Amino acid sequence: MSELNMELTSGIAAFEAKDFARAMQLLQPLAEKGEAQAQYRVAIMAQVGLGMVKNCAIAVKWMRAAADQGFALAQHGLGFMYFQGECTKADPAEAARWFRLAADQGMAGSQSMLATMYEKGIGVGRDPAEAAQWRARADKDAGASSATS
Repeated sequence: MSELNMELTSGIAAFEAKDFARAMQLLQPLAEKGEAQAQYRVAIMAQVGLGMVKNCAIAVKWMRAAADQGFALAQHGLGFMYFQGECTKADPAEAARWFRLAADQGMAGSQSMLATMYEKGIGVGRDPAEAAQWRARADKDAGASSATS
């Protein structure tokens, strides 16, 4: 295992153990080097104020950096930021764009959000057929992920 992988694994372990100060110490340098998993976790810590003072600018910066690399969890997270108007101005159309990118990678939560958005016409045109397709994919992918865990 390379030193970079060991640092990432240690940083993720610290994050999951809720040792956020240690996680930030390990993950911040990796985020700066472009590691999407580190960027995502630094964004979460900044968004919520875990191991640091809440900082929306840092949260959006790192969430977007990870999302731009195609990291599905970050795409989903950025979608929620835009949907809820958390750390950024609410923008349902932008939320739908990020949810779709994550949904296309099999993120059941993003598929479910898209289904709801199409059902209600939030950020997208109201389209019951499209909503039904996303709902079916969410149910299928949620079932597939729970069967493998």
